[in-house]
Amino acid sequence: MSGIAGAGGAGGATGAAVEARPSGLKRTLYLTEEIICILSLVVLALLPLAEAVARIFFQTGIPASSGYLNHFLLIAALVAGMICTRGGNHLSIALVQFIKDEKIKRALAVLSNLISASVATVLVWSSISFIIIGLDESRIGLVPVRAFALVIPVAFAVMAARFARRAVFTGWRRIIPPLVIVFATVLSFPVIAKIIWGFDPPDAAWDILDIFFDASFYLRLPVAVLLILAAFGGTPLFVVIGALSLFLLHAAGGELDSIPSDIYSALTTSSIIALPLFTIAGFFLSESKAGERLVATFRSLFSWMPGGIILASVVVSAFFTSFTGGSGITILALGGILYTILNGHLKYSEKFSAGFLTSAGSIGLLFPPSLPLILVGTTLQTNIFHMFVGGILPGLVLVAAIVTFGIVVSLKVKIPVEKFEPRRAFVAVKNSIFEIILPFFLIGFFATGVLSLVEIGALAVIYIFIVEVVIHREIKLGEIKGIFLKAIPIIGGVLSILAVSRAFSFFIVDTQAPANIANWMQGAITSPVVFLLLLNLFLIIVGSFMDIFSAILIVLPLLVPLAEVYGIHPVHLGIIFIINLEAGFLTPPVGINLFLAAYRFKKTFIEICRYVIPFLLIQLTVVFIVTYVPWLSTVLINLLQ
Repeated sequence: MSGIAGAGGAGGATGAAVEARPSGLKRTLYLTEEIICILSLVVLALLPLAEAVARIFFQTGIPASSGYLNHFLLIAALVAGMICTRGGNHLSIALVQFIKDEKIKRALAVLSNLISASVATVLVWSSISFIIIGLDESRIGLVPVRAFALVIPVAFAVMAARFARRAVFTGWRRIIPPLVIVFATVLSFPVIAKIIWGFDPPDAAWDILDIFFDASFYLRLPVAVLLILAAFGGTPLFVVIGALSLFLLHAAGGELDSIPSDIYSALTTSSIIALPLFTIAGFFLSESKAGERLVATFRSLFSWMPGGIILASVVVSAFFTSFTGGSGITILALGGILYTILNGHLKYSEKFSAGFLTSAGSIGLLFPPSLPLILVGTTLQTNIFHMFVGGILPGLVLVAAIVTFGIVVSLKVKIPVEKFEPRRAFVAVKNSIFEIILPFFLIGFFATGVLSLVEIGALAVIYIFIVEVVIHREIKLGEIKGIFLKAIPIIGGVLSILAVSRAFSFFIVDTQAPANIANWMQGAITSPVVFLLLLNLFLIIVGSFMDIFSAILIVLPLLVPLAEVYGIHPVHLGIIFIINLEAGFLTPPVGINLFLAAYRFKKTFIEICRYVIPFLLIQLTVVFIVTYVPWLSTVLINLLQ
């Protein structure tokens, strides 16, 4: 996955080593949370399809199915967050890897975990207050809403304990993590007072509350700066965003328990259920031999033409990336077999092969059912089908540019073409037909309105499960749990950030900061062309430091008012955002795809940086074309309308 850095740095590695040998009781707890998370995800896959069948064939529905779905999403997201904490897999800015001094890395890891433990503790108490005071006696079917909501404080309590434990100390210093938990509990006094006395605490409590409000008001700027520095030091992004939301809201006179309220609202929104579903579908694809079959198929279809294997590689990479949502997974899953074909069998140079595959890994982000497209559509509150349609032409332009360069190189170095063998092509297509028709199958149901996006995601999971487990039998029943466990850290990492980003976005909007910045920009920069150029530069830098999901949830909402000022279509803005981040993944010295490619192709980081330069220049050229020709992103939408 692009831009992932496990929280905790070197200390995280130490903590992970401790967690790798759990005791009997701990193994039971681990197994319990894994079962709860997997079963919740299974419900998210099965219930929408059952609802669709009941609606289509029996003109009825399943009572309270929407409520159950939303609240099983809440459970799956928060338990996945617990599992993320256990392995140190929360999303963070990947700058700690550049620090060579192990002592500094360990110190940053300890500080990161202590900050995370304290923020999670405050969220525990805030969540309890929210459940007691903010939720009513309503039910989902037969289950009280409060019963579902209990997962919020439980999950944050487990996270707090795990973060504290990962802050490894020896000797008398072992008391530091518990003291941090106690200190965070003291900081939670405003919500603890509400739990005890409701909205009418005694005068002495009011005096203490006034001290808390005054302190948070005067400390808001230095604390915000320290938290931003902590983010660059490796602290999980969801912790930093959550802490900023808590502290700044309290400094503005708000209630701390409104943050868990926003988390609850964000994680019970049906539109995001598709995110974990497509993630699971992508991992089932990547863990099977679907990649090998597709490579064989497109090689048999296109290798008769100069550069045909380049086209085949781009198509297969785009297919995988569109389902997994992360170019890194594509590089790791397909990089080996494609590199062997390009460099080993066809004698493309190491430089070309490694550079091409590093860049090809992110092309599919613009094609449906790309997870970033879904998340951008949700964040922009625009039609997700329009996002799917809007990404097609820009994606094809990028594919055409990369393939054209590959054909030129193939002709220049005289790569031999292979004879087209109809029988070989027929057998290859037959073997991979289930994977080939999948995107058309899903988009057809979605475009015609037969199924909703959530139902499409559920259908993708069940379809791929049947194909890879039952028909091809490439995934054994005993391996299914392991595939879920590989997908869960990504699900937990993304949804944790999504949950706290909702609260932070509401706070930022309430301050009118985006609108004020937009007004200032309109006065300072009158040309939309100049604005778009600055936007490109900014987003490429963002893509170099952040994973695509974090960037969408944190940065994109801040750009919406600016885009409105300069008359940029929401779909065009979303496509600009994604294609710039794609280029950022390849930008030295910190583009995350460069590190993954160096690992996968067993090359030095400097070598990969050199190899990727021609492809980066091609991508930057396409970025500017897509940016300054909005027609590419909107013409198909206009035709549909």
